[in-house]
Amino acid sequence: MRKPRGLKLPLPETLFTAMKLMGGADSPMRVLVTGAAGFIGHHLCRKLLERGFEVWGLDDLSRGDRARVRRLEELGMRFRRADVRAEAEVEEVLRESRPDAVIHLAALISVPESFEKPSLYMSVNAEGTEILVSAANRLGVGKLIYASSAAVYGNPIRLPIDEDHPLDPISPYGRSKLLGEEHVLRGFRGRASIALRIFNVYGPGQSPEYAGVIVKFVERLRKNEPPIIFGDGEQTRDFIHVHDVAEAFIQALTSDLHGAHALNIASGKPIKIRELAELMIRLRRLSLKPVHAAPRPGDIKHSYADISKARKLLGWSPKTMLEEGLRKLLESR
Repeated sequence: MRKPRGLKLPLPETLFTAMKLMGGADSPMRVLVTGAAGFIGHHLCRKLLERGFEVWGLDDLSRGDRARVRRLEELGMRFRRADVRAEAEVEEVLRESRPDAVIHLAALISVPESFEKPSLYMSVNAEGTEILVSAANRLGVGKLIYASSAAVYGNPIRLPIDEDHPLDPISPYGRSKLLGEEHVLRGFRGRASIALRIFNVYGPGQSPEYAGVIVKFVERLRKNEPPIIFGDGEQTRDFIHVHDVAEAFIQALTSDLHGAHALNIASGKPIKIRELAELMIRLRRLSLKPVHAAPRPGDIKHSYADISKARKLLGWSPKTMLEEGLRKLLESR
């Protein structure tokens, strides 16, 4: 992190961060966000820009939305197109941006696709993260925050899932995210490395192609078609709104944590998929009943998180209740 000019003694990190955020230090806090054109990335970058951070975005645009980048550039983001697997490109962006912190979101995220292309997922999610960590170490980045996933846990052996739960992913996607997490938490030599294990995120702008069940339900309900439930619908999930996820990254960014930490980011409240479908039908004011299809292989039966660690260490808690978030999604166009 760059020192404020004219000071002979280092400032405590919390004070230094606060001064930078208020414009009273050398410059606003500078953040590089990888995957800036993605679903979580563009929401996060917008919030960072609105709060006065200096934001650099990196994305290879293989799946990200160029229109999102243009909107963020209008707000002041500086964007560089690069592939996290290309060591020279990553180092060039880091040398140019000289960030105080890196938030690493760039990843492939489709569990079904990961079974079809396991090598690609390992290359992007694990090896790409290793390359980024190595470059960040060489250039002296102070903090690295990584978007991990609940998929690192695999089938839960106890509920709610806390951060000490065994890590036993059952998909190539989950394995690739776990390896990426290990590179961050064990390999990063800066002041702090934080892995946020995100559960089932949803919200505006999520791509139906790679999205979870909520977006798929929304798409069908907008066409007055019944939601399709795979299996009996008794399986549970823990849904968290993208705005709350973005806030968690910002809290991690501005925290005074040192060392390596893994934190669950979720609502902490399970809901059955059958109940989710019924709630969304009711919010849409339709007279429909969900349609059931055969269970999908590899689906976890029950999953929800213990989020007490994130509350304690980050002072973070989710603000958007599920019904409120769903209502806004269903009313939007």
